[in-house]
Amino acid sequence: MKELKYINKYFKKYKGKILIGIIITIIARIFSLVMPPYVSKSIAAVEHFLSDADADQAAFTSILLTNILVIIGTTLLSAFFTFLMRQTIINVSRYVEYDLKNEIFAHYERLSLNFYKKNRTGDLMNRISEDVNQVRMYTGPAVMYSIQTLTLFICVVPIMFYKSPTMALYSLIPLPVLSVLIYKISRVIHKKSTVVQQYLSTLSTFSQETFSGIFVIKAYGIQPRINRELEQLAEEGKDKSMNLARVEAWFMPLMVLLIGISSTIAIYVGGKQYIDGDIATVGTIAEFIIYISMLTWPVAIVGWVTSTVQRAEASQKRINEFLGSVPQIQNHNASPTPVRGKIEFRNVSFTYEDTGITALKNLSFELNPGETLAIIGRTGSGKSTILDLVARLYDTSSGEVLIDDTPVTDLNLNDLRNAIGAVPQEAFLFSDSIKNNIKFGKPEATDEEVRDAARRAEVHKNIQKFTHQYDTVLGERGITLSGGQKQRVAIARALLKDPEIYLFDDCLSAVDTETEEKILKHLHKVSSNKTTIIVSHRVSSARNADRIIVLDKGKVIQQGTHNQLINAEGYYKNLYLSQLSEKEM
Repeated sequence: MKELKYINKYFKKYKGKILIGIIITIIARIFSLVMPPYVSKSIAAVEHFLSDADADQAAFTSILLTNILVIIGTTLLSAFFTFLMRQTIINVSRYVEYDLKNEIFAHYERLSLNFYKKNRTGDLMNRISEDVNQVRMYTGPAVMYSIQTLTLFICVVPIMFYKSPTMALYSLIPLPVLSVLIYKISRVIHKKSTVVQQYLSTLSTFSQETFSGIFVIKAYGIQPRINRELEQLAEEGKDKSMNLARVEAWFMPLMVLLIGISSTIAIYVGGKQYIDGDIATVGTIAEFIIYISMLTWPVAIVGWVTSTVQRAEASQKRINEFLGSVPQIQNHNASPTPVRGKIEFRNVSFTYEDTGITALKNLSFELNPGETLAIIGRTGSGKSTILDLVARLYDTSSGEVLIDDTPVTDLNLNDLRNAIGAVPQEAFLFSDSIKNNIKFGKPEATDEEVRDAARRAEVHKNIQKFTHQYDTVLGERGITLSGGQKQRVAIARALLKDPEIYLFDDCLSAVDTETEEKILKHLHKVSSNKTTIIVSHRVSSARNADRIIVLDKGKVIQQGTHNQLINAEGYYKNLYLSQLSEKEM
């Protein structure tokens, strides 16, 4: 259970509720222990009445009625306190589940992009859902039944030895055998539980990727193949789950068998003692059978608890692997650091850890507040990497990125990113209304501010044509919008935020030339006092920039203004002429 030690901090947090639950459990069990002696007394009264011809029937009836009322009353009280026990301890497990899910999600948010490149979405989802649920079963039902079992054993076993040491000793002989069997089987369950949980992550990942890529699957007409792959995965998952179930299936029959043996021993030994005169009444045998029956469920549940703990151990181990991951991007400065917008790259080189590709090589440039820089280059030349380094989604391999003459690693990370309005190459929209997607960077914005941002992004007229207009709920990843509409909604989101730095990553690639020119005019107005970096494949998006740099294989091969570059031989002039010819055609 070493992995489950991580949960101990939550037990400490809710120790008050757990303590109350333990007290209630003890009270419930004490009331349940009142019943067996009164059953014994009732049987003894019946024996006395039948054996004594002069017995008073009225007195016998009174004694029997009193005993029955005590048995019913204490049973009802035991049931009531058992209900309170469940309400107290099971509620703690829900609190732990809530806290653990929030902790995992917050950690996911802190982790760097490299982490998400190495791990699959389905696996991450399974760990925060299915794995956390397995841990919850440990912190709630498993703990509750363990306390209940321990309380019963502490209370019942001494009573059994007090009533008849010989009968108690023989009746409890099967329990050590049971503990050994539980130990052996639980080790197997732990191994098989780990395999099952890992396979559930594989299945979740496959399902998530299928749903996300359903357009491609339908376009290529490969639904039958995907179905076959899912059937194969499901079949393998079923086999692994059945292997686990077969082992778990041994528990209950073994419990019932051993409890049955205990009851048989109690009847045999008790009957012999009654014949020999060592016990005064048959009621003692009945009392012992009730005690053994009371231990039946706790002993049987030991198997379930063991299985649950092993599952939780396997799940918590998978969770701990993630919680133990240290974010590569750390916030080294908790103090506020306002951002004005000056950007400088000093001999920056960057290599992607996951692929080993060197995206930037000894890159240097400087951009003053309020200036616009356009970056042009072929695919894979390192354009988007520059934007990622400005936003500090990655740290440089060598060299420095400075904002306002301060290394970005020394800035407050939250202040840096709050000062940036980024529009990625592939616009991501959430499954929410258009209005809320635009307000993402500024939740407190008014409806008029949202519409104004949409107008500047040239998407307001499109939205007006929708039945629910700004309240239109988008599908996952904004699939109800066209590519150009998604880009413009993402631009509106950045404009509404009104940051100090704009980062536009080829965000007009799906927009026609006429709409592009309108958007660029609006961007030129709103970014006149903002620092702006525009990455593009189009000369039209770059020509109004204060400076243009041309990248090739991570190096600057040309830089200057639009007029300077079209008058010089090189990549930019060739690109300009080819795009000019396309426009004329």
